[in-house]
Amino acid sequence: MLPELTARVAEAAHAEVAGCPRATTVLADRPDATVVRHCGTVAKAHAPGTDPAALALRLATAARLPGILLPPLDPAPTALAGRLVTLWPYGTPVDADAPEAAPWEAAATLLARLHRSPAPAGLPPMRGPVKAALAVTRLRAAAPGHPAARPVLRAWTTLPAWARAEAPMPDARTVCHGDLHLGQLVRHPVPGGPWLLIDVDDLGTGVPAWDLARPAAWFACGLLPPGDWTRFLTAYRAAGGPAVPVDGDPWAALETAARALTVQTAARAVAKADAAGRPLDEVEQAVVDACERMAAIPAQLADGLPK
Repeated sequence: MLPELTARVAEAAHAEVAGCPRATTVLADRPDATVVRHCGTVAKAHAPGTDPAALALRLATAARLPGILLPPLDPAPTALAGRLVTLWPYGTPVDADAPEAAPWEAAATLLARLHRSPAPAGLPPMRGPVKAALAVTRLRAAAPGHPAARPVLRAWTTLPAWARAEAPMPDARTVCHGDLHLGQLVRHPVPGGPWLLIDVDDLGTGVPAWDLARPAAWFACGLLPPGDWTRFLTAYRAAGGPAVPVDGDPWAALETAARALTVQTAARAVAKADAAGRPLDEVEQAVVDACERMAAIPAQLADGLPK
């Protein structure tokens, strides 16, 4: 896939900037996505089996919301070596070496604006719960005997069916990103343009709390400083985000999704550590410990958690 995608992105880039001298850079090369950059153009090969109609609707949504989502260079995916490929302008990513400058306010404001945008007709459900379920399935297949697998799998059973992708989500009207983290923001135009959300693979309608769930889970696990969480939550509320009440404790609205993201993160961590034959690191252990606390909740109490 990589050679074909490299040729495709160079061809697209040279159509914009003749004779661009830069080499192609591999930004990601995973089974579910290969992403390469040449000059100011980025090409992404989506996961095998991606539904072309659903991807086209997600791309069209990004094109309609250019101040929120990075718009594609071409609203139609093309086929290449058995995969669907999309083309995008390059944006400056978040600097992972400067956590103090993380754009939490920008991320929250963009999410609030996305959640308040009318859902286009036919937009499929966001894929957040599906991705969480896939992580648990992979854990069961790859490392069922790992000591940390039991609390993670038990915590999974405390979640309602919709959060496990076993039933429709209770909200089918709100546009959601589906996989929000700081790696999903770029500045465009480069280098200092406004922040925009990227990656439409999981975009769709659903429960907006899911988009706040990863930072909420990190905060609950002690992995996100309280000040950063406050910045994020305050900015989301100030921008009119509908996922949480305008004031007061937001946890009743966020708890189910935050628990699901905690299990997803822990399932991936345990499977990854097992495959590498190494112990869990401090961060991985923190999310597994959170699952252990979730698993310890009696069933009758778990049934009363926010659904």
